[in-house]
Amino acid sequence: MEWKRIGALSLSAALLLAALAGCGSQQQQDAPDAPGQDAVDTLPDDPALDPEEDYTTGDASLDDTRNADGIGEDELLVVSFGTSYNDNRRLTIGAIEQHMEDAFPDYDVRRGFTSQIIIEHVKRRDGVSIDNVGEALDRAVENGVKRLVVQPTHLMNGLEYNDVVDEVATYTDAFEQVVIGAPLLTSDEDFQIVMQAVTDETADYMDGKTAVVLMGHGTEAASNSVYAKMQQVLHDAGHTDHYVGTVEAAPTLDDVLAMVQQGDYERVVLRPLMIVAGDHANNDMASDEEDSWKSAFEGAGYEVVIELRGLGELPAIQQLFAQHAQAAIDSLG
Repeated sequence: MEWKRIGALSLSAALLLAALAGCGSQQQQDAPDAPGQDAVDTLPDDPALDPEEDYTTGDASLDDTRNADGIGEDELLVVSFGTSYNDNRRLTIGAIEQHMEDAFPDYDVRRGFTSQIIIEHVKRRDGVSIDNVGEALDRAVENGVKRLVVQPTHLMNGLEYNDVVDEVATYTDAFEQVVIGAPLLTSDEDFQIVMQAVTDETADYMDGKTAVVLMGHGTEAASNSVYAKMQQVLHDAGHTDHYVGTVEAAPTLDDVLAMVQQGDYERVVLRPLMIVAGDHANNDMASDEEDSWKSAFEGAGYEVVIELRGLGELPAIQQLFAQHAQAAIDSLG
């Protein structure tokens, strides 16, 4: 059987492989158990995962889990880390999946999450079942899928993205054709599109007295460089009132606060640079906890505005993922 995949894209062009070995030329690796490459941020210490917490995240029944049978011969499997925040899952991951369904009417769109912790918590708390990647792949096999397109919603080509590639590789004999789309930030054009999407969202704040701080997850691995690159892309385009920091790596909160303090700002807008607005966005960024980003900037004398919108809510981001999926589909010939 034919096996094709697009494991990653180089920064200049798509790298299509006819065999399983290797990924693209952008070999960024994330540390184990660090989902920063996803930009999806619900972690095992998420308070929403504590069964003792009375934690309201919205109505899970409004979210389409996309795990039905009756799949045709062509499937588009959208793989995400996941989040237990029900409303935000629907508005981000669900919106990306819906955009895929609208863009590719010949494909049946299905969902797979990589975080088993998220899957089990949503099942226990809400009685809602979401497939993990293996279950989604088994479902595709059982339904007779012949051409499988896998589109991860990862931010970068890191360890978790490559874990998805490896898991799909174990199903090479199950399908006639398989292809994997690139992560969000792969080419220089991708950075420009994401930059434009973010700055369009924050344009109304640009009064010379407001700084926009974008909070990413971060990782100690080499793939953390995407955050520094995004900062450079923003400033090269003249968006010098925009700053990028991370929760887990560099630039740190202290780094970003110091940069903001060099300007003549009175107000700070905090937004997540993550696909979803889950635990990190709600707690590390926006809560009233002593060590939150909100508290840090308020303590430094700034008015703070919170925008809890994950990147997945933005139509331009949904479209960019669809472009990566289209490139993958095109590689099938």
